[in-house]
Amino acid sequence: MKIILITGASRGIGAATARLAGDLGYSVCINYRKNAAAADLLVQEIESKGGSAIAIQADVGIEPEVIRLFEEVDRSLGPLNALVNNAGIVEQQLRLDQMNSDRLQRIFTTNVTGSFLCAREAVRRMSTRHGGKGGAIVNVSSMAAQLGAPGEYIDYAATKAAVDALTIGLAKEVANEGIRVNAVRPGIIHTEIHASGGEPNRVERVKNSIPMKRGGLPQEVAKAILWLVGDDASYCAGAFINVSGGR
Repeated sequence: MKIILITGASRGIGAATARLAGDLGYSVCINYRKNAAAADLLVQEIESKGGSAIAIQADVGIEPEVIRLFEEVDRSLGPLNALVNNAGIVEQQLRLDQMNSDRLQRIFTTNVTGSFLCAREAVRRMSTRHGGKGGAIVNVSSMAAQLGAPGEYIDYAATKAAVDALTIGLAKEVANEGIRVNAVRPGIIHTEIHASGGEPNRVERVKNSIPMKRGGLPQEVAKAILWLVGDDASYCAGAFINVSGGR
């Protein structure tokens, strides 16, 4: 049974990816930062369908917690086959001239530093250079990396542009060591993240700007993620799938 670690998996795209991974026969580690109840319910849901799952609390922006997270996966599940770097945050919609450095530090620590730290730990385990057997890393970026999110989340957009750069560089760095690194760029998706930014109904407001005239579903992003994780994407490295309704 292949082992997959999904960060920020107690809700939204991460939770949908965990469910689908369980359905596909992966042994799933659901990482969460705060919502233990939601993570535990997701574990129960996966197990109720005959799957295998555990939940591990860790803040991906804190290096010792990331190290502990991966060590617990080693002990509880075994050698890691796949990482989905999904954990990410937004804060209240603001223009740059309203933002302070504390906010920027929080956003960049979780979205950028967290992705780098988790990718590092995965490479240390998967790379043939370190005695591993290879694997896959999928980074969850955003169309905001290309569109900029003006007037709302240009800090978030900048962090996702950094995730894009991580994807391209790391893919080339470890492609000859058995690791495929790729990314998805979700567009406007029906998840709880919009409420975190202060606008729970954001999808409805902006849907007419999307060529498909609707928001996406977390499951639609999860399918792209798990395709990139799987053997059908065996010749994909440094690739991006935009799951954005044409946006």
